[in-house]
Amino acid sequence: MKTLALKVITIFFISITLQSITAENLKKQTIKVALLLDTSNSMDGLINQAKAQLWEIVNELSYAKYGIQKPNLEIALYEYGNSTLPSQEGFIRQVLQFSSNLDEISEKLFSLKTNGGNEFCGQVIQTSLQELSWGNHKNDLRLIFIAGNEPFTQGKINYKEAVSEANEKGILINTIFCGNYNNGISGMWKDGADLGGGDYMTINQDKKIIHIITPYDDEIIILNKKLNATYIHYGVRGYTSYYNQQAQDNNALSLSKEVEVKRAITKSSRLYENSSWDLVDAEKKQKIDYSKIEKSKLPAELKNKSESEIKAYVKVKAKERTKIQEKIKALDKKRRLYIAGKQKEGNQKDQLDNVMIKAIKRQAKLKNYIW
Repeated sequence: MKTLALKVITIFFISITLQSITAENLKKQTIKVALLLDTSNSMDGLINQAKAQLWEIVNELSYAKYGIQKPNLEIALYEYGNSTLPSQEGFIRQVLQFSSNLDEISEKLFSLKTNGGNEFCGQVIQTSLQELSWGNHKNDLRLIFIAGNEPFTQGKINYKEAVSEANEKGILINTIFCGNYNNGISGMWKDGADLGGGDYMTINQDKKIIHIITPYDDEIIILNKKLNATYIHYGVRGYTSYYNQQAQDNNALSLSKEVEVKRAITKSSRLYENSSWDLVDAEKKQKIDYSKIEKSKLPAELKNKSESEIKAYVKVKAKERTKIQEKIKALDKKRRLYIAGKQKEGNQKDQLDNVMIKAIKRQAKLKNYIW
C-alpha cells in the first residue's frame, strides 16, 4: 500500500509540474522596448526620426514569432536632458509606462519638445529599471535603447552601476550615439552597450530621412480612410480615443505621405488593437454584453438602435475591416518587394529605424524569436 501511495503522490506532483511548465510556455511572450531619448537642445533630429520611423519599427516587429506564437509588443518612453524637467530628478521624465496602445505611443512621441539641459545616462537607465513594469516572464525580450550625444559618464549615477542592475534583471542595454562612431566610443557609449549585452550604434540624427515612394502608396492611403470608418467607439474614453486615432493619422501625414502609408500598414497588423474603446476589437477579444453598453457613448447612428441591431452592425463592420486589412497586407507585400529592389543599404544604414531593427532582430534570435 505504501508503494502504491508513493506512486500516486509522485504522479500527482509530476502532473502539477507539467501543468506549471505548460502554463509558462503558453503565456504570451512580449517584446518590451524602453526608449530613453535625449531631448536637450541639439536633439530635434533624433526626435523627428523617432516620430517618423516608429511605424517602420512596429511593422517589422509584427512579423516576429516565438515558436508558433506571435509575441505582444509594449513600448515605454522616457525623455532626459531637458532643462524644463526637475533638476532634483536628474532632468528625467517618464513619458509613458509600458503600453501596447500604438496611438498613445505616437501621441506621446509627438508631444516631446527639446530644450537645453544636462544628460545623465546612468540615472535615466536606473530610473527606467526601477519604475517600469518589466515583469519576470523568462521568454520575454526586454530591451533598453538609450539615445543621445553627450558623454555616457555624466551624472551622479555611474553608468556601470545602472548597467549591472539591468544585467541582474535580464534587460539588455543598447546605446545609440548621435554623432561620429569614434566620438561615441571615447564618450563610453560603446562600453555601456558592451557591458549591457546590447549593441552600440551611431546615427546621423540630422540626416534627411529617406523614404522610397511606391506605386501602391495612394491605394493604401485610400484604404486607410475606409478602415477608419469601421471603428465603433464606446465607453467613457471611446470618443476621445476615436479622434486620437485620426489625430495620429494627421501627425504621420504631417511628416510625409510615406509615414502615413507606414502607419496605415501598422493599422492592418495584429499589433494594432483597440478593444478598450472599439466594439469590433472588443468583440474579438471577449463576449460583449450589449445590455450594459451606454448608448449615449456610441456613435450617433447607433444611439437609438436596439441591442440586436448594434450587434448586427458590429458584425458588418468587422467583416468590412477584415477585407480592408487583407487588401492593405497584400499591397504591402508588393510594396516591400518594390522597396527591396530600389533600396540602397548605404543610404539608410545610419537611420534610427535601421539600427534599431537590426539590433532587435539579433538579440531576439538569441532568445529563439524568429522572423
